[in-house]
Amino acid sequence: MAIPSVLQESLHDPVFWARYTFAHEEGPGADRLGDLEGLLDDDDDDADEDSADSSLDVAFEVGDGHHVVLSIDASADSYSLGITTPDLAEPAELGWDDLAHWHPHALRWPELDLICRAIAVRNPQLQHPGAPLALLCRFAAVFDDDDVDQAVAAVDEAYAALRPPQWEGYWPCGADWLDRVDFRGENVIWQRDEAGNLWAHQDDADRDGEPFYSMRLGPDSGTGDGFPHTPLRAVLSAARATVGDP
Repeated sequence: MAIPSVLQESLHDPVFWARYTFAHEEGPGADRLGDLEGLLDDDDDDADEDSADSSLDVAFEVGDGHHVVLSIDASADSYSLGITTPDLAEPAELGWDDLAHWHPHALRWPELDLICRAIAVRNPQLQHPGAPLALLCRFAAVFDDDDVDQAVAAVDEAYAALRPPQWEGYWPCGADWLDRVDFRGENVIWQRDEAGNLWAHQDDADRDGEPFYSMRLGPDSGTGDGFPHTPLRAVLSAARATVGDP
């Protein structure tokens, strides 16, 4: 599926990114907004009028009928990540990001990189690093065993690919992303079961920064409740098959 035209146009708009990354709410990059602050105030004034047109879903196929689904509700500053498989009647939610009760940390960096590479294979117009990574990176975090320099460089490249050639004002960057997702040294311990499911645990007594807000905090319950481990494994397997990873 291609990115809807209304969102495609927004991807080159610094006001969109200031809202999408929460820079407009004192998130990373807020100190670089400059003259955009006035435009963001005007945008807030018009939010009620535009609210009916501010929600949309974008489904990115990774292979064999498996999709990653980004749901955007711009008027509420709310974004969620879901997945679909041929066996699911409706998308399964991996996480969400908002300004109230966020749980965005759904994916590890290698998983997001794999997903975005598969998206690019399925739709060559969606290059990697490019729009899918710029949109989806809010749902991935980095940990002690990740190549963080490579991850930041890729996110930086994804944002830069969307920046208008003559624009010199605020634009998101890899360092902004890292500021929100860096869990190195925060005692996030990953565990794996025999099926290959991964989940994390954080010892609050040994952390210095932000809590690891995630749904991915326990094994597969076997009841269909909680984090959708089995559908995520299916999506990642389809992505590996698409890109030819072992």
